[in-house]
Amino acid sequence: MGFLFAPVAIAQTYLLEHPTQLPSGEDPHMTPTAPERAEDPEAVKRHRVLFRALNRRKNPPLRRSDITVTDEAAVKRAVKAASLGNAMEWFDFGIYSYLAVTLGHVFFPSGNDTAQLLSSFATFAVAFLVRPLGGMFFGPMGDKIGRKKVLALTMILMSIGTLAIGLIPSWDSIGVWAPILLIFFRMLQGFSTGGEYGGASTFIAEYAPDKRRGFFGSFLEFGTLAGYVGAAGLVTALTAILGNDAMREWGWRVPFLVAAPMGLIGLYLRMKLDETPAFQKLESENARASEAADAVEKSTKGDLGRIFRDYWPTLILCICLVGAYNITDYMLLSYMPTYLSKELGYSETHGLLILLAVMAFLMVIISQVGRLSDRFGRKPLLMTGMIGFFVLSLPAFLLLGQGSIPAIIAGLLMLGLSLVCLLGTMSAALPALFPTSVRYGSLSVGYNLSASLFGGTTPLVVTGLIAWTGNNLMPAYYSMAAALVGIIAVACMKETAQKPLEGSPPSVETKEEAAELVEAQAREPKF
Repeated sequence: MGFLFAPVAIAQTYLLEHPTQLPSGEDPHMTPTAPERAEDPEAVKRHRVLFRALNRRKNPPLRRSDITVTDEAAVKRAVKAASLGNAMEWFDFGIYSYLAVTLGHVFFPSGNDTAQLLSSFATFAVAFLVRPLGGMFFGPMGDKIGRKKVLALTMILMSIGTLAIGLIPSWDSIGVWAPILLIFFRMLQGFSTGGEYGGASTFIAEYAPDKRRGFFGSFLEFGTLAGYVGAAGLVTALTAILGNDAMREWGWRVPFLVAAPMGLIGLYLRMKLDETPAFQKLESENARASEAADAVEKSTKGDLGRIFRDYWPTLILCICLVGAYNITDYMLLSYMPTYLSKELGYSETHGLLILLAVMAFLMVIISQVGRLSDRFGRKPLLMTGMIGFFVLSLPAFLLLGQGSIPAIIAGLLMLGLSLVCLLGTMSAALPALFPTSVRYGSLSVGYNLSASLFGGTTPLVVTGLIAWTGNNLMPAYYSMAAALVGIIAVACMKETAQKPLEGSPPSVETKEEAAELVEAQAREPKF
């Protein structure tokens, strides 16, 4: 009798070895993740009935129970918790950026001012060197045990690292141990943030309804801007009230110490959340899987080798997108205060106040950019931002060099409006690149590899280029080169707006929308 079941065994083997990637929009709740492979025409001719059954198994009809109906209150809680953690991350990094000159004097031996600044930025970049390790550690963990638990852990580690930096004695007090301790706790910050952005963007993307993922995702970068604005505002206020001497003596510690209670608030909000609907669905499907399929899943889920082996083209695309985005982001939000004060000779308060006003304006409009990405697509908005940096970077830096307040504002706005097109769109576009089972891990690996190579090194590279060439326009050229890479990457990516996340069920806002999806599918003829 065994020979009667041979075709079934062949079909099952074929299903495992020849999974088919569904076209965009066709029953995405069961989308396989392996590359598309064509079926053997001869095999199909010999076993037509069997392959029809096989196709039904691969592409089961969409049922009402397969569709996630989101709870708007839960979505807003998830957005708030993820965004606050992101705000704290960038509050920490913003503080370090805005106090780079001061920290250079505090933690490194006196002498050449440029050498101190370079040492300070090198320490800033050190945190980014360990971010890929954090991404490789926390990302697969988030795909195994859930997004919520890992995000709580990263919040705790970020708070510890930031608080510790505020307590480190200066070079004058403990000598070489001062920069050693600074580097250690910067590395702890970097390791923890390796799991932050990938997890936070995944968390929001998996909670949000498909048609509003751009809008809700934009609040993650609203948190980025809020962190920068909070850091810039606090540093500006302290500098104005205390003066430069007091800031170097003890005032620089205050912003780092303030970050600790912010971390506790973020931890509280994250612990109150439920796991994302997409991850819950994935866990329930794994629990119902057959013994053989379950063994395959356990051997591959969260496996870094699987990410690099099966998703390397998408990983390269992610690295290029994030690299272009991070260089322009850090150029404007982290490096600009130092550029205005150190290279162009403006007072620190002067440059910070103007940048603070520009960032506040970007906070006002960023959610509208997210709405636009839902309506018109991710690619048009991302392309607008990349082209904006490529075309406007040189004119913007020429305006900054003029010295007048209107010229500085105009230059910063040109860069800021280009950046907000990326900020308001990227947090919805990046999670959609990868399927649910490896989304956290893949995004964490790709994002942090790129951030390590290009983002955190931007202040150091640009400062070194200016010192080497004596040309204050080097930041513009560096930004243009990054934007050119970004333009090519955006052209290569697929449009994902208003579509379900790969490997996840459709997500809608109302039961009526879910019923319409099922009804629309039922009306389609089946052949």
